[in-house]
Amino acid sequence: MSVSSVETAEEVSNIAFGFMASKAMFAGLHLDVFTHLAAGPKTCKNLSEIVGVPANRIVTLMNALNGVGLVELDGNLYANSSGAEAFLSRESKYDFGDYLRFQIDQQMYPFLGQLNEVLDGSLSSDAVDSYQHWMSNPEQAALYSNAQHSGSLGPGRTIARTVDLSGAKSLLDVAGGTGAMTIRLLEANPDLTSTIIDFPNVSEIGWRFITEANMTNRVRYIPSNALNVEWPSEQDAILMSYLFSGVPGVEVPRLVQYAFDSLVPGGKFLVHDFMVNDDRTGPVLAALWQLQHMAFTPDAHSVTAGWLKAEMKKVGFIDIQDIQVIQGLTQLVHARKPE
Repeated sequence: MSVSSVETAEEVSNIAFGFMASKAMFAGLHLDVFTHLAAGPKTCKNLSEIVGVPANRIVTLMNALNGVGLVELDGNLYANSSGAEAFLSRESKYDFGDYLRFQIDQQMYPFLGQLNEVLDGSLSSDAVDSYQHWMSNPEQAALYSNAQHSGSLGPGRTIARTVDLSGAKSLLDVAGGTGAMTIRLLEANPDLTSTIIDFPNVSEIGWRFITEANMTNRVRYIPSNALNVEWPSEQDAILMSYLFSGVPGVEVPRLVQYAFDSLVPGGKFLVHDFMVNDDRTGPVLAALWQLQHMAFTPDAHSVTAGWLKAEMKKVGFIDIQDIQVIQGLTQLVHARKPE
């Protein structure tokens, strides 16, 4: 996939002011505009009365949302675009508004304020937040984890359909967060049990989701830093989702080796993450996500499927394959340990 070059001043302006479009979407989510419109088209006056915000503010917000294509205007009635209807309304099966509303708007955007200093090295190392420090704050851990759970259930379903884990009894979900991926894999494989490793505050939140999924007898947590704790051995499958984009690049080969050593012969290794193409021409969303992660992980490596497959091959994995999971954003690289 190639990315068209920017050739006009208008295109440059669109890129430069893209953050405003994002903030318009976040504001719409904050007021639940897309959920209210899912019940039917409404005027700005209608929306003003429903959300309790002065009409002049709603008019300005709806102008912006219409301009970026998230709503459609017919006369004086606004309706959701097809994308907003499918993904931004709380009534939608595939709603991931909470992921955008909380994790992206309230956590990731503020981090980007230090990106320049991270890139040029002028920010002191103790001022660069890490996941470990971040997740030690109960409020931040809750905000991040609840949003991440919402955003991971869909990809988890895709991964469960993609990789055959029939016959597998044990799954190790490394940095598995609130267990969204574990839940989807266990739903698809009734004989599978899972061990999730993640920070203590995250594990506590995750147990609530595991309980709601009625899987307390099939899941256990190891509340610790997955980079430092000893992993259980003799695993039939190991999953790492969104881990490699959030750790220093030098850790990746070690983690790949550790996964190989912790699997039984024939065991399967699954890595899901933001990945750009091997020729680094895109996709643009994956490239932007990797840049965003660098704001709090300065030593992260820009992951490609080809680089990761080469690391897997070095330690002995075979049958290495990759597929797209979230179009234009994430890929799954999976492999098998020889018998």
